[in-house]
Amino acid sequence: MLPPRVVLGTAYYPEYLPREAGDRIGTDLDLMAAAGITAIRVGESVWSTWEPRDGVFDLEWILPVLDAAGERGIDVVLGTPTYAVPPWLQRAHPEIAAERRTGERVPWGIRQEVDFGQPAFRFHAERVIRRIVGRYRDHPAVIGYQVDNEPGVLLAHNSAAFSTFVAHLRATYGEVEALNAAWGLTYWSHRLSDWSELWRPDGNSTPSYDLAWRRFQAERTTEFIGWQAELVRELRRPEQFVTTCLAYDRPAVADVPLTSRLDVAAGNIYVDVQDGLERPARPSPLEVGWIGRSVAELFLAADRVHGSRGEPFLVTETNATSIGGSHQNRPPYDGQLRQLAWAFVSRGARMVEYWHWHSIHHGAETFWGGILGHDLQPGRVYDEIAVIGDELARAGSSVVGLRPDVDVAVVWSVESDWALQFQPPLADPAGAPDKSSYRTIVSAFYTGILDAGLRPGVLPIEHLGDDPAALVAQYPTLVVAALSIASDQQLEFLREYARAGGHLIIGPRTGYADFEARPRPEPAPPRLSEPAGLRYQAYENLAEDLPVSGLEGHATRWAETLLVDNADPVAWFTHPAGAQRPIVTTKRWGEGRVTYVGTVPDPALARAIAALPARSRPADGDASPVPATSTDRAAGAGSPWSGVPEAVTALSAVNRVGERLWFVHNWSGDAVVVEAPGEMVDVLGGGLVGRVELGAWDVRVLREGPA
Repeated sequence: MLPPRVVLGTAYYPEYLPREAGDRIGTDLDLMAAAGITAIRVGESVWSTWEPRDGVFDLEWILPVLDAAGERGIDVVLGTPTYAVPPWLQRAHPEIAAERRTGERVPWGIRQEVDFGQPAFRFHAERVIRRIVGRYRDHPAVIGYQVDNEPGVLLAHNSAAFSTFVAHLRATYGEVEALNAAWGLTYWSHRLSDWSELWRPDGNSTPSYDLAWRRFQAERTTEFIGWQAELVRELRRPEQFVTTCLAYDRPAVADVPLTSRLDVAAGNIYVDVQDGLERPARPSPLEVGWIGRSVAELFLAADRVHGSRGEPFLVTETNATSIGGSHQNRPPYDGQLRQLAWAFVSRGARMVEYWHWHSIHHGAETFWGGILGHDLQPGRVYDEIAVIGDELARAGSSVVGLRPDVDVAVVWSVESDWALQFQPPLADPAGAPDKSSYRTIVSAFYTGILDAGLRPGVLPIEHLGDDPAALVAQYPTLVVAALSIASDQQLEFLREYARAGGHLIIGPRTGYADFEARPRPEPAPPRLSEPAGLRYQAYENLAEDLPVSGLEGHATRWAETLLVDNADPVAWFTHPAGAQRPIVTTKRWGEGRVTYVGTVPDPALARAIAALPARSRPADGDASPVPATSTDRAAGAGSPWSGVPEAVTALSAVNRVGERLWFVHNWSGDAVVVEAPGEMVDVLGGGLVGRVELGAWDVRVLREGPA
């Protein structure tokens, strides 16, 4: 059970300290307590310390840490060490080595080199889990468990995994002819006459096969983490929680089913700091990947973790200082760690945990900076984290279990991401396939929501529900972009969402393929053409950004040739061939509205699209204006802040007693002043606030209502 406060934590590895440092456990934990750090994560990386030889266990080495933490009121999250296998195990059972390609084993010497489906691995993993949890479940400092670490790092091509995959296909499709039809295996003479003829995935070129393989691998990861969670649940105290830390970009992870096997969702969120946190965002030299490149990507990452279960979550790892390799030295500016911590809390984080306490003196991550540097002395980073600890203590239960307010929700589809990695619609600057196409498209729309001063959120496709009207009440505007993999039922639901009064914003490639990754043989956007009031047959990559008229901004990277039936165009661009073409349209549909976007919008266009009213002028043929309803407003009319500088974001959330809190960030190095939309209470400083003064890289937490 999590404490009734937001937990400030850090990963702590005294076992990594050089001998010259001596016994620092008391010193370190005193420093943590003084900084307001209330939890540590321990033990997840050192199986060879827990079990130095086969069947020989050393379970007592961690006891001084747990005792010292408990004496200081610091809680402990205890990890199972199954992602870092000891040398004796890989030597005794070389068959456990994972294969990234058939017959090509992952070389030993990194981590997560195993195929976790191997029986020998499962036997030894279960044994060490039972010994660790059995030994420490009754220790009063242990509040929960992290099973494994960042699972799903690879797609295992081992023979046993492939055989299980084939068996899974047989159970799903029955006769091999059904698979031939579903995957279109007549193409290029891939038609099977027997299940034994299915080729290995290494050289596969069939999209349906790839999607099935990715689904299967994610199901294996979910099963593995669920298996560990159930082992721990057999042994734990009832009030102790079980989670894992997810890196959401891992290739074999589907977060919604995986986190359903846990007690709380947890994710690792790293962000490019310094000028990477400036708004408006500068072009980033970083590729789309595990490091968030902007404030929008920071909030998007946090919203994805929240969306996994639709409830408060844990941040199990985030920046303390420089992250990555020895060449990536970008420590945060003063104030930025505090900004990040409150940004996570604003999206519902129950814990903010730094990786890690002290910079490590050995191994691959030697220059991944901790709260303490290699000299093990408190410094600027420690001092700022102490400020965060003090503020979280003062805020207390008022910031626990927050439910973020959302004006516009972005639908997220892991399977569409997989499909667009295999057949990317976008090209990189060199003309090569851009495997980050899905995240690029969706991030563009999410960024526009934030830039329009609205409150964004993320809704996994699995959480659409079955009541369109209820979803309208929860999310009055829904963005569905690059949803290339969708069932007929999901697309019908989206139609009904708009008909019931929602504002549906549709982006490129949505609905184009079915659940087998096959393009639908019907007018695009399939199933959504009628409510959108248009169709398209042709699409193309854009070599350069093209300005649009009607709205600000540019069409970038992609354009669909929209054939308008009865929609109202609101933005056009001039095609290089000379013709002016509509690129953004809107249409009344039932009680709601459908807006269609046939390009990847640049920030200005994305902002303009997000700010479009849910109701515009009457549709053709209407004799009178559209009746006023709750959607007759800009999507963000629920946010009362107006006229704030571009550097400022104001996002809100409701706490467990129904109070609305506002988190106002200044993402710049210059001081700014903004006017609050009425008097508010300063949660951290006390007193009423009307004029909000924000220093460089600053944040204020305000509460609506009387003091």
